[in-house]
Amino acid sequence: MGKKRGLVWLFACFAFLVSCGSGEETDRSRVYNIYALNKEETRIFSNEYEARSTEQSALIEELLAQLTATPEKPEYRAPLAGNFELIGYSVEEKQLILNFDEQYKGLPPTTEVLARAAVVRTMTQIKGIDYVSFQIRSAPLTDSAGNVIGIMSADMFIDNAESEMNSKEKVRVRLYFANEAGDKLIETNRTLVYNSSTNVSMERLVVEQLIGGPSEQVKDKAFPTVNPETKIVSVAVRDGTCYVNLNENFLSQIYNVSSEVTIYSIVNSLAELPNVSKVQIAVNGDSNVMFRENTSLAGTFGRNLDIVTTTY
Repeated sequence: MGKKRGLVWLFACFAFLVSCGSGEETDRSRVYNIYALNKEETRIFSNEYEARSTEQSALIEELLAQLTATPEKPEYRAPLAGNFELIGYSVEEKQLILNFDEQYKGLPPTTEVLARAAVVRTMTQIKGIDYVSFQIRSAPLTDSAGNVIGIMSADMFIDNAESEMNSKEKVRVRLYFANEAGDKLIETNRTLVYNSSTNVSMERLVVEQLIGGPSEQVKDKAFPTVNPETKIVSVAVRDGTCYVNLNENFLSQIYNVSSEVTIYSIVNSLAELPNVSKVQIAVNGDSNVMFRENTSLAGTFGRNLDIVTTTY
């Protein structure tokens, strides 16, 4: 009998110790995964964080602050750290709406997708927040093709945030820019980090690079050909023909280059891609226009290597 009472006493002590120990443990209901990018901007990772707040609005601000603050681990980068500003937020029917300034659109496409995934997966852990949407000055965020991205849930990023989105590859593209006289093209090579999960095609990437102009490494021998204010409306490939649709700024040439140089800067660069043999250029969907009053955009253009020179 005494032995039985001793066992009961031991179990009671053990239960007391366990209950005391559990009181000292972290309150798991306050633990959130804060997602961050690695410094190479190729992956997202999460670290556990014990929040101080429990009320929704205070918790939103606390987690947003964590997404902005420099992570403790130097190999990580905060998704909301950069030259852009989060102007404010609001909550409507389980949707968190984040409103950024125009500088947010300056993020590289792959970085932006990863940052967005990190934010969505962090903020949807808050009770009552099932969706997140991004705005730029109260206007819906759009992708590089001008399509509205809309509301996002954590499920949208579960499969590709750490697999497809993390699989970047280096690609080498050949871009044609103007020589100093503006009457010939100069061949240049550029290595880019490409991620197909961003929905940015290689053809569009090439046109974006041309609009952006030559890199610092070749700016003393290669010169821009396309008005930098030009916006891409769409880029698509069908049956070997790349259809490039640009806005009206394309028609305003600010550089001292011939019309041929501008046209074949685009055509020759795209024709370097294995799936492109011809290019059609349109302005706001209309190819029946004249470029600089001497070149019709009607029809398609094929590669023209006669306009390429190796003389700087």
